Amino acid sequence: MSRSKVDLGSGARLADYLSISLLARVYPAQQVHLALDAHGCNSQRFRRLPAVAGVYHAMALSLYPEASYESVFSAVAEGLAWGVGASVPPPVAKSSISEFRSRVGAAPLRDLMRSCCVPLAQPQAQPQAFFAGLRVVAIDDSHLELADEQAVVAEFGRPGSRTGQAGYPQAQCVVLAECATHAILAAEIGPYRGDEWVLCGWLLGALEPEMLCLADRGFNGIEQWQQALATGAHLLWRASDNRHLPVRQMFADGSYLSDLPPPKSRGRPALAASVVRVIEYRLPGAPQASARYRLITSLLDPAKAPALELARLYHRRWEIEAVFDELKTHLRQGRRVLRSETVELVKQEFFGWVLAHYAVRWLLHQGAARSGQADEDRGHEAEVTKLGSGLSCLLSANLPNCQGSLDCRDRGSHVEEI
Repeated sequence: MSRSKVDLGSGARLADYLSISLLARVYPAQQVHLALDAHGCNSQRFRRLPAVAGVYHAMALSLYPEASYESVFSAVAEGLAWGVGASVPPPVAKSSISEFRSRVGAAPLRDLMRSCCVPLAQPQAQPQAFFAGLRVVAIDDSHLELADEQAVVAEFGRPGSRTGQAGYPQAQCVVLAECATHAILAAEIGPYRGDEWVLCGWLLGALEPEMLCLADRGFNGIEQWQQALATGAHLLWRASDNRHLPVRQMFADGSYLSDLPPPKSRGRPALAASVVRVIEYRLPGAPQASARYRLITSLLDPAKAPALELARLYHRRWEIEAVFDELKTHLRQGRRVLRSETVELVKQEFFGWVLAHYAVRWLLHQGAARSGQADEDRGHEAEVTKLGSGLSCLLSANLPNCQGSLDCRDRGSHVEEI
């Protein structure tokens, strides 16, 4: 797919240095090396294109969606060199960048997301991020347009349209996000027509016992319910209107206990029924609302989780729609199509995109904490999404030492205040 190059100008700017410094602070170089070593794709000797720079390059692609590969890599290389006081490296050709991107692959970035993308909200500072002591998270899916390349179409598929086929192939992605901070904790990408729950299976590893997971009607099968419940997390999911949920015990708040009946199966052991609590309600005066909402939850005690409070809480699931808006509209500045042209690099670009989004949300969270505001009060504004003009006002007072930003830190330590 042809494109015109857009350069960032002669040399990287201070804002670019700050951008790369932020990525290196949220994702320390030592963590990047560990992820690369785990997959045997780290640089074994000094190279002009070290693998660690390739990981930061994959993240930076979404910060500069209209810039050429060469310009983005120059910003990354110069920013890293500035951080350690090294000389500016020479320019690199696009073919060399594509080659070393393929050498790195997508798996190290997925591992980096597992180790570094941790929840941000703290109970005392952000009580709105919790319900009954549980951290509120949500899971949902969306679709992404990809480069129109034969291998990409074969792997991900192409949706239909009224005239036959859509103009671009598409991938399906699922994310698990913290509702209050919009921090993406886990994500996966797969075929457009694939089973979204298969993709969600990897996300379950990010659920923890002290979480309350919200989800829409696509996730209410008993197998899905029991798999998610096995993580120790509590669940609040919307149920489809045609699901049979017999009343076993009524509560004073209007909710009732019921059973999720096991599916009829042949040739394999039948699953046991799961006890759930059902909340049914309407939204009068809301013209866009559904005629009826039915929620099922693992929070069975109405004294600890009243039905009205759960009904109000469920609608915070829409925070994840704002996360997709940040990803697609603001971070990529409206650019519709991922630029990578091979299957592995599409996945790499996707994970780099998610990692860059988390870095922005981390920065906004730190700014909100410093100013005493809630994360919801600070939008994902255009001047911050490019990590340019908005960075200096938040980092100038306590700019992290760039050498120190490359030091190894254990999981979760980067959530401390700047």
